[in-house]
Amino acid sequence: MKQRLTEWRRRFHQFPELSFQEFETGKFVAQVLGECERIKVETGIAGTGVVGTLGDGEGPTVLLRADMDALPIQEATGAAYASVHDGVMHACGHDAHTAILLGAAHLLSDSFDGKGTVKFLFQPAEEAPDEQGVTGAPRVIEAGILDGVDAAVALHVCPWKTVGEVQMHDGLSMASVDLFRAEIIGTGGHGAYPHLGSDPISMLGPVLQAINNIVGRKLSPLESAVISVGSIHGGSAANVIPERIVLEGTMRSYDPATREMIITELERAFSIVQPLGGHYQLKITRGEPALDNDTQVNRAVGAAIREAYPDFSIDHAPFGLGGEDFAHIAKHVPGAMFFLGCALPDGNVRDLHTPVFDIDERCLPVGAKLLSETAMRFIRSFGGERSGS
Repeated sequence: MKQRLTEWRRRFHQFPELSFQEFETGKFVAQVLGECERIKVETGIAGTGVVGTLGDGEGPTVLLRADMDALPIQEATGAAYASVHDGVMHACGHDAHTAILLGAAHLLSDSFDGKGTVKFLFQPAEEAPDEQGVTGAPRVIEAGILDGVDAAVALHVCPWKTVGEVQMHDGLSMASVDLFRAEIIGTGGHGAYPHLGSDPISMLGPVLQAINNIVGRKLSPLESAVISVGSIHGGSAANVIPERIVLEGTMRSYDPATREMIITELERAFSIVQPLGGHYQLKITRGEPALDNDTQVNRAVGAAIREAYPDFSIDHAPFGLGGEDFAHIAKHVPGAMFFLGCALPDGNVRDLHTPVFDIDERCLPVGAKLLSETAMRFIRSFGGERSGS
């Protein structure tokens, strides 16, 4: 299937669509799924999502998930199949994920023995939330897609590993993601007379130092966590002290208790401005939880890898402090995500979320094979037993 998988992936790559805007992507996915006579296709899930169902609902049900959305990045790969949409690019591999899941659907449609059910979820909006601050995974959960599901599996292409390498991990493997927006507010004034008012810029220094000390001094060095300030804006002229400074950033951690502690300490960091004559406003936007990979589901993934590709190397290590909204799905049903090596063999770095991201397309049939084998292995291994029983 390599040629078809490559054609599908390049089509998705050339015509990327942002979160909750995957209209043409969803139409094409439904069209290709419709080629599989045994798969029932539903569209319009959470807006643009597509679900295919193979089987009659008897026995265990496994959900295989791919995300479809792109990022607001201007592509700089120079590839023949580069994005034709200015400022929009598949820089996180969702084009590959979608093509791989279509491949798995075709493989299973040809070989499925009917002793279980497989759902193929093509999910919108993994990258960005809607106006209510909610990404695609919670929206498809609200639509009832997880009803009756016993296990969920997803993969993510991995640019720090090559084809033939896989990374997987039991338990907490990716971070929870929270965002913050804060305003440090003073009175402002004339640059020649700073003593007549309160200066939010002068308050910024101790606030930033306090924020940086949360991970460096408040948390144990053994904890996996980070706070990053990504945006600072304030002022409009050289001789005017602004009334306010606006900061935005992200907080990431593995442990739920650490997550709550960071939020508490961030509030304390901004409260420093009060004895300095200022005040502040702080808004926390909670994102996805930490990804908690189920050991039993991972066992099926590992067995599929060893059976299908016995020469592959498996790196058992957490994936880092990136976030994934598949974590919402894994919080509702036993689930696991694994990382599939995709780096091109030329040694050039093509990181996720960069304008030069690209993949070695030899990973596409590997991913399709592993998803389909994992689904069948889970169904056969656990027979009629539902994991919640």
